[in-house]
Amino acid sequence: MAELTDQAARDLGVRIISPDRPGISGSAFQANRKLIDWPPIAREIADELAIDQFHILAISGGAPYAYVTAWEMPQRVRAIAIVSGALPIVDLSEQSGLLKLYRWMLALYRSHPHLLRALFYVARPIACLRPPIRFRPLLLKLLLQPCDAAALRDAAAFEACFDSQRRAWRGSAKGVMTDAEIYAQPWGFRLEDVEVPVRLWHGKEDRAFSFRVAQEMARRLPNCTARYVDNAGHYSLPIQHMHEILADLIAV
Repeated sequence: MAELTDQAARDLGVRIISPDRPGISGSAFQANRKLIDWPPIAREIADELAIDQFHILAISGGAPYAYVTAWEMPQRVRAIAIVSGALPIVDLSEQSGLLKLYRWMLALYRSHPHLLRALFYVARPIACLRPPIRFRPLLLKLLLQPCDAAALRDAAAFEACFDSQRRAWRGSAKGVMTDAEIYAQPWGFRLEDVEVPVRLWHGKEDRAFSFRVAQEMARRLPNCTARYVDNAGHYSLPIQHMHEILADLIAV
């Protein structure tokens, strides 16, 4: 999905480094991985590239990894931007602000985790498929709301969003499953302890994580500037506002 940043990054002179998480795509699998295992990896990457301080841009499921790195490495993370970001699900007072699929998976994870893991292996051959171009408009109309479907009619945006998912599944169902389990578990730290500046961007039409739940999270962050964008959804926000998001982030 880092391809979504390409033109904006070139215009702004920003260098984008986008590592795969363990077990995703070609990255080595790490058993029993927890969210708090990520900052040492981020530190090693930055050290290897001789980067002292840096900003973090996180889209959707990347949000917890940005938060935990900012919490663990405040001396090196200058600021983070959270775009359509995933939330600490276990902290929510109620879950109506989550996509129905997420609520169903969370319930199954708690009641029948072995069944959910089996379904991940069943889903892998389907998730690896590349839908024919002629069927894409129909799929977008059936699966997404109008603002997201319109943004994803752009072929480059569609490929950036969904080819990354296909590549993740091709790596292994086990890697994707382990990654997914992290979102259903406690993060291991409090959002209230993230003191690094946070730029939170959320579409008011986001169905994956409703913007009212994002507002709840923003109130917990001690140094957060939140922007709730009209007529923007989970996908259309990063696709259509990337230049503005990156320019705002690097100004911090």
